[in-house]
Amino acid sequence: MWGAGCIFAELMLRTPYLTGLNELDQLGKIFHALGTPTEEEWPGVSSLANFVEFTPSTAPPLASIFSAASEDALDLLSKLLKYNPAERITAAEALKHLYFSNSPAPTPVEKLPSTPAPPQA
Repeated sequence: MWGAGCIFAELMLRTPYLTGLNELDQLGKIFHALGTPTEEEWPGVSSLANFVEFTPSTAPPLASIFSAASEDALDLLSKLLKYNPAERITAAEALKHLYFSNSPAPTPVEKLPSTPAPPQA
């Protein structure tokens, strides 16, 4: 679900999100965007193999990064990008999230534009 959250973020931003040059840089990007995880929000994080202590940072509000996103989109994104896997939204829960049922409703398939396939060469 973490990966789905990253893709969801990239769809809203229309650009790559949390792009690191290596593992350590990647963690820095994540912590800068989402804040440094604490033992309170992710019990046992400091006991993980190869845990590296980072300077604590606080996450900016998601709305400041995703300024065009609806409240439902921001709520879903925050639940997809929870550090603690046990607290992260499941796929089944995500599909039931208000983001997928509130206005604007999805366009019915029969009303989607159809473009004929280009001729085969």
